[in-house]
Amino acid sequence: MTAEMVAPAWMHSQISAEQYDSWSEEQCAGIEIVDGMVVVSPSASKRHNRLARLLANALDAAAGPDWNADTDFDVRLQDVPLTNRRPDVIVYQADTIDLTPTRPEHVLLVVEVVSPGSETTDRIVKVDQYAKAGIPFYWRVEQAATGVPIVYTYVLDPATRAYRDGEMFTGTVKTMAPFSVTVDLGAL
Repeated sequence: MTAEMVAPAWMHSQISAEQYDSWSEEQCAGIEIVDGMVVVSPSASKRHNRLARLLANALDAAAGPDWNADTDFDVRLQDVPLTNRRPDVIVYQADTIDLTPTRPEHVLLVVEVVSPGSETTDRIVKVDQYAKAGIPFYWRVEQAATGVPIVYTYVLDPATRAYRDGEMFTGTVKTMAPFSVTVDLGAL
């Protein structure tokens, strides 16, 4: 069996922004585009999806009318070569909900919930990509063996386009600039 038999031909060549924008939502679900190449994400666990949804709901409630928080939402980090990421949770300007694609300048925070198989990407690759794109805040959520997630927060240094460490939380996220969030993650 060859790779062409397993994956469609379009997965073996660079994808342009125009091509990607012409695809249906179904075609775009579960994939990211990195340097023009399709990256298929493995299906997330129920625990992963629940944690992302709880965080998105808490962030959405805390954000007020100027910001929305969602899951399953694309962010166009660059057009050439195309890099399109799909963070687990995104907080973006409410008045840009209908703009496609969502650009980094519309985004306040991205959250990645680390799963087996995504450790290196979430801890190193995406951190660098989100920082270079100018997204002000990045949270990485680790699902600890104890069952209580650990939230690592990062704040963008605009001068260097790199993140500096923020606070680390376990169990409850209490207060984060620019708004306050309380999430009891210990009950997951």
